Amino acid sequence: MPLTHIGIIHQDPTFLIVDKPTLLLSVPGRAEDNKDCLITRLQENGYPEARIVHRLDWETSGLLVIARNPDAHRELSRQFHDRETEKAYIALCWGQPEGDAGHIDLPLRYDPPNKPRHIVDHELGKHAQTFWRVLERHQDYCRVELTPITGRSHQLRVHMLAIGHPLLGDRLYAEGAALDACPRLALHAARLTISHPETGERMAFESPCPF
Repeated sequence: MPLTHIGIIHQDPTFLIVDKPTLLLSVPGRAEDNKDCLITRLQENGYPEARIVHRLDWETSGLLVIARNPDAHRELSRQFHDRETEKAYIALCWGQPEGDAGHIDLPLRYDPPNKPRHIVDHELGKHAQTFWRVLERHQDYCRVELTPITGRSHQLRVHMLAIGHPLLGDRLYAEGAALDACPRLALHAARLTISHPETGERMAFESPCPF
């Protein structure tokens, strides 16, 4: 598969910043028909050394950092593990949140009977935190900025659902009008800040929101 629609935002000898389109896996899926993914396309189109550091959901678009050697992979992975990176997402959520900003602190876990969904579980869930801020209010929905403090699977989607404001177009968690309001999941990784894996220089990257 060609690199079509994958924007290379930045590249140097140690890492790439790429812009993942919606409906593309970050890494290969288990099924044979799920082998097409971002990392494979990079490896087959001029970046054979590319290594995944973190992931975005299949439907989520936006910024990913890709390591280009083992040392960079180790250091960038450490930054994500130690929460030294900064990430901000733009999303469209259904309804009108009370107030203009807030903090969600609800533990999450995988829900095997309803895979691949995740749920809030105060007994068995893992700690998860998200900050949200309203950017624009429209009649039925709001444009919000979401800042995850932790990096749990489906965290932003489940947290917003939990406070009554599912993301538009979310085929896993939204229903009815909220599901129909957007042809895709309205979640985009718009800003990413990391430290250069060799020099330590703080570097910030942005990707314009496609919705």
